[in-house]
Amino acid sequence: MEERVCGRSGQQLSTVGLGTWQLGGDWGEFREEDAPALLDAAVEAGVTFFDTADVYGDGRSERLIGAYLRARPDVRVTVATKMGRRVPQEPENYTLDNFRAWNDRSRTNLGSDTLDLVQLHCPPSEVIASDAVFDALDTLVAEKRVRGYGLSVETCDQALAAIARPGTVSVQIILNPFRLKPLERVLPAAEAAGVAIIARVPLASGLLSGRYTEQTVFAPEDHRTYNRHGEAFDQGETFSGVDYATGVEAAAEFARLAPEGASPAQTALRWIIQQPGVTTVIPGARNAEQVRANAEAAALPPLSDAVLQQIGELYDRRIRPQVHDRW
Repeated sequence: MEERVCGRSGQQLSTVGLGTWQLGGDWGEFREEDAPALLDAAVEAGVTFFDTADVYGDGRSERLIGAYLRARPDVRVTVATKMGRRVPQEPENYTLDNFRAWNDRSRTNLGSDTLDLVQLHCPPSEVIASDAVFDALDTLVAEKRVRGYGLSVETCDQALAAIARPGTVSVQIILNPFRLKPLERVLPAAEAAGVAIIARVPLASGLLSGRYTEQTVFAPEDHRTYNRHGEAFDQGETFSGVDYATGVEAAAEFARLAPEGASPAQTALRWIIQQPGVTTVIPGARNAEQVRANAEAAALPPLSDAVLQQIGELYDRRIRPQVHDRW
């Protein structure tokens, strides 16, 4: 699989990575004993980038990845984790002492003295504006706790503020055919600054797979049940902020745009991969078959100009009014 440079860090990341929120259990039940087979499938498919967070299953996702890598010392994978959402997202909590404590926990979970990439996990805008916060992040690098740092953000304005910081290696932002706003300013700014873009929620919480109907029922512990309207965290994290009924109808239209031989999900991933400035995309997967199908998107030919135009028109007609001005 093609690899791209992760911004200023120089690390090489596969164009399709693996998001591991599902290992924590917030996408319905996931058995710990199934993790090695899923991670093996990713590695065998050419994936060299895992993305996790200390809050996924309260550390369970990190621990499963750490155990896997200890059992497979031959595997070359860059692991990014995130920190900051195990406490209230209040600016006073983003201190060097807390960063060190959070980092210690993640290093223990992952079994690594120096973490490849640590990202602040969707912090408030006030945090991104704080010089002291970035001084603290620079200290983590100087202390060799982390090789580099980035930010996972909710809004384009937050992304632009993070990109402007000279130590920022990466920005993780929602980007998919139902979330086009980052194309306007964020991706060009990141490319100009040498900051990696990690595209998250690439399938709009599964909508873009085309598998769901209005009658689909998700498990109670699945965030697609309990956060549809932003009850637990930012609404944009679930179905990209699109109301479910609209999303299902738009996804059915999107599915009809898939080229021959490509699934709707692969088409969505291919669309992201070919956007200038994107470094990697991190779809989740619940089994080895999904992992392999996602990875295959990297080998698909670029989507035609006609398909790209149709995707833009679909977004303008059905999705833009709900999401474009919010994030």
